[in-house]
Amino acid sequence: MDLDRARERLATKREEIEAESRLSSEARNVVELDQQAVGRLSRMDAMQQQAMAEAQERSRKHDLARIDMAHRRIADGEYGYCVECDAEIPDGRLAIDPMAERCINCA
Repeated sequence: MDLDRARERLATKREEIEAESRLSSEARNVVELDQQAVGRLSRMDAMQQQAMAEAQERSRKHDLARIDMAHRRIADGEYGYCVECDAEIPDGRLAIDPMAERCINCA
């Protein structure tokens, strides 16, 4: 397993997540009540879109925490091994999800 390549994949993933977060920051803003500009249904739609954007942001924060945990596993020499059964996680799985902490059987 190439740990430098793993670090590179994790850094790329972090950059992607942070860029998505910056792009969606406006969608997470509070929906203001403006009876002149937005009707009731439009406001409800805007509030639903805001809730979805907030849920996506929570998911991104969870992924950032998973990246931090992957860096800790690299430092501890445990990266690439399942946290449940200690089996080696295939490189193909880590290429798709560099934060993976479980093998296919345990996932």
